[in-house]
Amino acid sequence: MAADPTKPPRVQIRAAAKTYPDGTEALAPIDLELGSGLTTALVGPSGCGKSTLLRMIAGLEEATSGEVRIEGDAPGAVAARGELAVAFQDPSLLPWRTVRRNVALARRLAGRPADDAAVTEMIGLVGLGGFEDARPAALSGGMRQRAAIARALVTAPRLLLLDEPFGAVDEITRGDLVAELPPLWRRRGTTTLLVTHSLREAVRIADRVVVLSPRPAHVVADIAVPLPHPRTDDVAHGPDFASLVDTVAAALARSRRTGPGARS
Repeated sequence: MAADPTKPPRVQIRAAAKTYPDGTEALAPIDLELGSGLTTALVGPSGCGKSTLLRMIAGLEEATSGEVRIEGDAPGAVAARGELAVAFQDPSLLPWRTVRRNVALARRLAGRPADDAAVTEMIGLVGLGGFEDARPAALSGGMRQRAAIARALVTAPRLLLLDEPFGAVDEITRGDLVAELPPLWRRRGTTTLLVTHSLREAVRIADRVVVLSPRPAHVVADIAVPLPHPRTDDVAHGPDFASLVDTVAAALARSRRTGPGARS
């Protein structure tokens, strides 16, 4: 039976490994499932293969062995249907197009019909109302990242992949984005994967945090985050939040001690 395109997908990663032609092992065989409609955060040491795994789920790279399936389909097929969206640390907006035209372009590339109302609504939802006709050079870094998130969400993707989407902005702006933007995809029930180096960001946004080892990456911890939504500043400053951040930090520290190349 074909997957229902109106429902958020489940992503299944079965013994997926990645070795590059120069012999670099980015990922050891990984088994992982992204739950339908949930947000999963992926953390691990720099260079451990987090982004490689995300790119494999996006269909931008292929596994050397094993497989990645999105409700039984190959990622490339899901991407070709315009059912997944990716946002990277670099917003990569086209500098000659306005915010409105950058966001609208995503619908065309995903094979969606033009919808000026949907584009205007999404620009407003990410806090850029009044800047529809501005070009990227006139925007701050945080505003450009808001436009990139609007571009990703305007296609109503079933699967959203975020690779350090808030990593290139200042700390205050980052805090604003982390508080304001995740509710947009959560309300839609979108299955989401977030790659981040920030443990507090992971706990603030995700339903679970998966910790990877140093390269070649394997899963060393899978930590549920049972905090209520929305995760307001009061929640983020509470003892339960702090305890979860400490749990993730401890798992990350263990991964460094036990990963490849660790000293006994």
